[in-house]
Amino acid sequence: MLTRTSPTPPAELAAATADAQYFEYTSSANPIGAKLISRVPFRSFQPSLYADGATRIVPLDLSADLGCLGPATGPGLSASFLRINAAEALTLAPNATSQVCYVISGTGSVAQGESRFPFAQGDFFTLPGGDTAVFTADATATLYYVNDAPLLTYLGTTGVQPRFAPTLYPAAQTQAELRKVSEEANAGLRNRISVLMGNVNFPQTRTVTHVLWAMFGIVPPHSVQKPHRHQSIALDFIAGGNPGVYTLVGTELDENGNIANPTRVDWEAGMAFVTPPGYWHAHFNETDESAYVIPIQDAGLQTWLRTLDIRFAR
Repeated sequence: MLTRTSPTPPAELAAATADAQYFEYTSSANPIGAKLISRVPFRSFQPSLYADGATRIVPLDLSADLGCLGPATGPGLSASFLRINAAEALTLAPNATSQVCYVISGTGSVAQGESRFPFAQGDFFTLPGGDTAVFTADATATLYYVNDAPLLTYLGTTGVQPRFAPTLYPAAQTQAELRKVSEEANAGLRNRISVLMGNVNFPQTRTVTHVLWAMFGIVPPHSVQKPHRHQSIALDFIAGGNPGVYTLVGTELDENGNIANPTRVDWEAGMAFVTPPGYWHAHFNETDESAYVIPIQDAGLQTWLRTLDIRFAR
């Protein structure tokens, strides 16, 4: 056994050991099961939160449930709705490495450092951390916005160095890519009919930033997309869909590959909801129109750590 071989003054030893604790392994290795740390909660957020009113950020804040500093929608991610009234501006400067936006409505432009570009309904764009961004609306604009500031808060990290340049994914191109995927002969046999936005700087993870992924998916009329699960939290935005489209979420599958004792989330265009990590989820469209979903996740980080563990029901 190793022992301390040189004496340490009592005051110094007391200071150095003041924060030390020791726990029996089997009772402490699963703090969620032991209820020492909370699970990510189910929650949905309605479009009425940003439908009118002043220019503002509307945080989708679950930090009280998560026991962390806010705003936070998950342990490592924060989602918000942004509303920018015509001819007004909104400035964002989070301590984050990655920011992803989807334009729900309206038009405007965003400027960060030397970069400036316009945005319009249906566009996606990403911004790195480390520099202030200014959003200006030509016509009143609403956006779905996700960043990884809670992750950096937990790590105690500041002074972010950008890993990528501001990048625009125009609506016409993104929609054309999704249409191409959805028209392939075997599309209906896939677990999801979707496209992932990528960035040339992250060829190994094939994600929109090194931390985040953004997916644009379609659920065709009268279709079922079977359950899948992954260890990344999903902050889902509903870009389109009529009553009769919904998601079932649960922790277990039954013997037929269906979700046992599920929670049902009914879709409304313009809403957002949280799918906790590790939960099976399946999409159902019982209407005559296509529905569209945009999950933004910390799957870039999880993929890099080799912990995403995505699985598909058979």
